[in-house]
Amino acid sequence: MTVYVSFSAEINVSTTEQLIAVLANQASQRVDHVYLMLSTPGGNVASGMTLYNTLRAMPFKLTTHNVGNVDSIGNAVFLAGTERCACPHSTFMFHGVGFDVQNTRLEEKNLRECLDGLLSDQSRIGSVLQAHTRLTANETVDLFREARTKDATFALDKGIVSGVRDVDIPAGSSILSLVFQR
Repeated sequence: MTVYVSFSAEINVSTTEQLIAVLANQASQRVDHVYLMLSTPGGNVASGMTLYNTLRAMPFKLTTHNVGNVDSIGNAVFLAGTERCACPHSTFMFHGVGFDVQNTRLEEKNLRECLDGLLSDQSRIGSVLQAHTRLTANETVDLFREARTKDATFALDKGIVSGVRDVDIPAGSSILSLVFQR
């Protein structure tokens, strides 16, 4: 049985916990295939990596389908799928990891800690990209530095997706849509 799940939100602690709860419930019900329709502007790296690792551990086949935009840390989440597709007009946006500083005094120790965390996060995301696509280490670094949006054709060429097509939900299918307060 295939269950379709729609996730169109920022990746943060709350949305991650809710998506994991929905998917854990599907696993408990012994669903054998989850079809995750994903569109996200990205978000928190720690939440995204938690989601990636949890999705990879689920006991069902996971198909991810880019139905709009998969940006930033959303790319790692998207790559958790064992089968990956993109709608013809969907995009993938890549950029380096950053951090916000508000009313913070930065000294050498703080700057080193921030840089170390940033480089570590970027390395983790890069390793996920390289493990599940045909992107090389140099191409990954270039994507992070260029901060570019790529189309579905690029994604197909680089092995991010195996197909470019619209989502086709059979009549009578089980569809779960996560709705978050904005």
